[in-house]
Amino acid sequence: MLRKWLLAISALLALLVSAAEKLPSVEVFVPGLCLACLDWAEYLRQNGFPEVKVVEVKDMAAVKKRFKVPADLESVHTAKVGPYFVEGHVPAEDIKQLLAEKPKAQGIAVPGLPRGAPGRELSMPTCETGCTMLDSDAGQREIRREMFNTMLVDDKGKISIWARH
Repeated sequence: MLRKWLLAISALLALLVSAAEKLPSVEVFVPGLCLACLDWAEYLRQNGFPEVKVVEVKDMAAVKKRFKVPADLESVHTAKVGPYFVEGHVPAEDIKQLLAEKPKAQGIAVPGLPRGAPGRELSMPTCETGCTMLDSDAGQREIRREMFNTMLVDDKGKISIWARH
């Protein structure tokens, strides 16, 4: 009986390690110092993406154009994950689902800077890109969330909702 449990646990661990190894590296392009962008990169590391590289670039418009990010879906940072672009503060589970399902798509995006999205949970008083959360009247920081969608851009450029948060 113990041997069966050990075999089952070993198989489960092998499966988990295998799943983690399948996640590709992530390259995050940022426009200089943006603490929310760095928080999002760290969030990806904590959610199983083993290699997340942050690259500071001067011309974010050129990056977005290169990856064909639609203008109405733009955020601050743009990432490349496998064959897809990932624009903005996209939750890790949405990226993992995209990689697992492998739709014919250009990428996914969370437009703008929704409060409560990954990397946008905390107050960033020195961030120059609009990522500051409001403090309460009592002087305490409050996590304020807003509903947001992750949008999918298919291979023809058609935009649809990938996930709701």
